[in-house]
Amino acid sequence: METIRTISWMKEATRQAREDRHVIGLVPTMGALHEGHLSLVRAAKKECSRVYASIFVNPKQFGPSEDFAKYPRAFESDAAKFEELGVDAIFAPTPEEIYPAGFSTHVNVDGISERLEGRSRPGHFRGVATVVLKLFEITQPDFAYLGRKDAQQVAVIQRMVRDLNLNVQIVVCPIAREPDGLALSSRNAYLSAEERRAATVLNRALQAAREKLALGTRDTLELQNTMRAVFEREPLARLDYAEIVSADNFEPTAAVSRTSYVLVAAQLGKTRLLDNMLVETTSSGGLLFHL
Repeated sequence: METIRTISWMKEATRQAREDRHVIGLVPTMGALHEGHLSLVRAAKKECSRVYASIFVNPKQFGPSEDFAKYPRAFESDAAKFEELGVDAIFAPTPEEIYPAGFSTHVNVDGISERLEGRSRPGHFRGVATVVLKLFEITQPDFAYLGRKDAQQVAVIQRMVRDLNLNVQIVVCPIAREPDGLALSSRNAYLSAEERRAATVLNRALQAAREKLALGTRDTLELQNTMRAVFEREPLARLDYAEIVSADNFEPTAAVSRTSYVLVAAQLGKTRLLDNMLVETTSSGGLLFHL
């Protein structure tokens, strides 16, 4: 397995893979790997003959008061995990390689980037879209594998791919969870023991909404109030939002009448966590739940 540090070297590896008619899969990460990341690699290995993974903690998606400096970094152990799963190369550039002096071009996906996480973290999705477009241009993947936990981020990338006619297919993979339901996240490492126990409130709120939906409730406000009530009983968690949006455009919906996302975000101590549930509507009017 190669570790590639420069854009020119990565582009040459891609060129050679294309000459050899490989199907290229990309798993973009910021490192600090957990089972969620590794499940993306396994999915890529099933469909692609050449799999690249990137490890890049992107400074442009962190706000001034966010955790860029202390974001967990564990390159050696991450590389060992990727090698064990058969990743062909890791692209691990420095910020200076990706954003050289004078860099001034950014990608903004209007509308969807301004809601929810975009409202709470101004500029976040501009940073995400910019670096992902660069990664796609450098590695030229046929498929890119993303986790559904960051559902809005996935939607931003999908819209960018569609709008810019990029020749890559986005593969969205299920959320990986701990046995108690907590969605896996690199930021879980920040949680104290008490915060870790309390963090299950995100999944508990989603489960409460699921129960209401299964009993026939479709009204968004009632479902939101149900989730907020779960958070009110957990003093260590500070709810940012509990929202229900259309899966197509992430716009609020008055009732669950089409495929929707139920989304929650909360602060536990200094750690911000996200979770979601995808609710699919069937042709017969039933619902399918993906947690």
